[in-house]
Amino acid sequence: MFLKNCWYVAAWDHELIDGKLLPRTILEERVLLFKGESGRVVALNDRCCHRGAPLSMGRREGDCVRCMYHGLKFDATGKCIQIPGQEIVPPKLGVRSYPVVERDHLVWIWMGDPEKADPTSILDFPYLRDPKWKGIPDYLHYDANYLLIVDNLSDFAHLAFVHTATLGGSEEYAYVTKATAVERLERGFRVERWHMDSEPPPFHRKVIRNKEDHVDRRNIGHMHIPGVFFLESMFAPAGDGADKGNLANAKEYRNCQFMTPETRRTTHFFWSYLNDFEGDDANISRSLHASLIEGFMEDKALIEAQQKVLDDDPDFRMLAVAADTPLSHFRWVLGKLIAQEEAAQVAV
Repeated sequence: MFLKNCWYVAAWDHELIDGKLLPRTILEERVLLFKGESGRVVALNDRCCHRGAPLSMGRREGDCVRCMYHGLKFDATGKCIQIPGQEIVPPKLGVRSYPVVERDHLVWIWMGDPEKADPTSILDFPYLRDPKWKGIPDYLHYDANYLLIVDNLSDFAHLAFVHTATLGGSEEYAYVTKATAVERLERGFRVERWHMDSEPPPFHRKVIRNKEDHVDRRNIGHMHIPGVFFLESMFAPAGDGADKGNLANAKEYRNCQFMTPETRRTTHFFWSYLNDFEGDDANISRSLHASLIEGFMEDKALIEAQQKVLDDDPDFRMLAVAADTPLSHFRWVLGKLIAQEEAAQVAV
């Protein structure tokens, strides 16, 4: 069901401020996340090994956590280091710990074999640390399988129908544009799509001065295993030659979205929509954030309804159309990696 030997986003760093103990289910495992007094992020199985009480209902003590049922104390590695009223702590007593890396305001977690957790394999999105790019990070919870969200992001044509009055702008986008480039990558895909001489979509119109001027619009989407989406969007004055490389008067956006399975039917969705032109006007980020929330709620309503329909008939098989080539490749690659991982476990 899940690929485990890879990095998933577990939280935004701001979710762990002020010593908060954050319980979060990831890949159907209960995880406790917190930041110790040293500033180190800790991830432990959220279940005391003694009587099964949630450690997230406990108390942080330095870089440790104390279960507030019977007082067992666990260090950052998950080892039990104190049992009230008992001098000797059995050396094997403890809870599972997970490799975590905090980078660019994201907390990444490795749910598989800790010996294989290589931080250099974490996907880089440099715009999150570049002060030129401004945006507001956020989180949504979906009552749907994460791959349905991946499917949704794999074909830009849905912008025309799901987001006609928000992120898309018109149904014309689906009829007059096609992917100009589709690349199958080793662990994902890249898709590029242009819309020439079009009206600016509502979310963009709200943050520009010349609201009725037509634009040449480009979207480049990158989808990566296990469910990480990077989107480069550009809007330039129509006829300026943006398709030939002239971006002098263009306005650009960078969108990152991270789909982390909570369960096989629910998903953690982390995202941020960044722009490079607001300067000190934070209201542009606020406007874009509100527009993206509006658009994502349109996606959410449709995808959650889709999940219910699929649950009603487990034997139903979705049929592909030409535009599904990228997502078909993604699912094939993911399925192959999961099968290889399961085969390796059986061999052991």
